[in-house]
Amino acid sequence: MINGDIAILETKNWLDTVVVQLNFCPFARREIERKAIRYIINENDSMPFRLESLIKECQFLDENADIETSLIIFPSRLVSFDEYLDFYYFAEELLAEEGYEGIYQIASFHPEYQFADTDKEDPANYTNRSPYPMLHLLRESSLENAISDYPNPEQIPERNCKLARQLGLSKMEALLKACYQPK
Repeated sequence: MINGDIAILETKNWLDTVVVQLNFCPFARREIERKAIRYIINENDSMPFRLESLIKECQFLDENADIETSLIIFPSRLVSFDEYLDFYYFAEELLAEEGYEGIYQIASFHPEYQFADTDKEDPANYTNRSPYPMLHLLRESSLENAISDYPNPEQIPERNCKLARQLGLSKMEALLKACYQPK
């Protein structure tokens, strides 16, 4: 089992060195500086308990407006990308069932993330590759406000994929690997 504090530290390293420095998310720096990101370690063995904790996190965000977003990190779980995707789809369905559709949105990140119709070695996959499987729970209203002031927000994913491909597979692998603490 991976130490939760180390998993959070490595996730923060990834946010700083990949997400912010490469500007994959132009809105992340502000939330990091405001300390408005909550990091949750989830080591639940079963899908129902993982899903229950997702709803509890939505409830926490409901009650804590100063926290902008939550990263639910699964350091020792959902290692298989296919298993992770199954969980992600159930999580999306549960948000809708619990009345959170349009209030919160889930962004997905995984160490083996692979976009449909891409090769596993496509550097563009690194735009969603993270040190650990995680769900990024975002407030929809805040996201809408942020993108309303941002020029051409619909071009962000395309720009990120282009940049990752320009940097190349070796560079993207190295950036992710550098996020981990020496063992």
